[in-house]
Amino acid sequence: MNTHKVRVLIYDDNESLRNSLVTMMQWNEAFDVKGAFSDGRHVLEDVMKYDPEVILMDIDMPERNGIDTLKQVRKVHPDLPVIMLTVFEDNEHIISSIIAGANGYLLKRDIDQVVPAIRDVLNGGAPLTSTVAKKVLHLFPRRPVVAEESDGGLTWREKEILDLLVKGFSYKMIAAELNLSVETIRTHIKKIYKKMQVNSATEAVYKAMHRR
Repeated sequence: MNTHKVRVLIYDDNESLRNSLVTMMQWNEAFDVKGAFSDGRHVLEDVMKYDPEVILMDIDMPERNGIDTLKQVRKVHPDLPVIMLTVFEDNEHIISSIIAGANGYLLKRDIDQVVPAIRDVLNGGAPLTSTVAKKVLHLFPRRPVVAEESDGGLTWREKEILDLLVKGFSYKMIAAELNLSVETIRTHIKKIYKKMQVNSATEAVYKAMHRR
């Protein structure tokens, strides 16, 4: 019997929402909220102390905003999944979060999607609120990734997988499309991350779509 609980840290200055998230997680036996904080001033100390497997991060917080807090996390923990949970759905905040290394971006009105998003990000996915996903896909010209020369030395298969990521395919969908196992897809995507010098699927998609 698997009794492992996913360790979660929450950063949000809205006390009511913060408490709601904690309560929601406590009702789910799959999660263990190690801490819930109103700002990210001590995020590196918190991460060292609680060893989280995923972080939920608000953007508009006192002392240090969520994007700057995320940047601090990325300097020391490049692979720790961080999902932005915010009211902001403008292009500037979305792109700034992706560039900073966010693994996912959810709007607070979709709080019921937090649990599925955590499961998704732990499986290598890049959960985005549907309206945010549409904005990301329309922010940049849609061009085939395979046609790019500045692709960091990606193989034909890696380009094919990246192209499907840009189209919004999940790992499972890519595996089914290419008739490969999900684990094989994970291996290819890790290589893509390394070659493109990114830390998440959202960042890889942004970088692929932003090339000129």
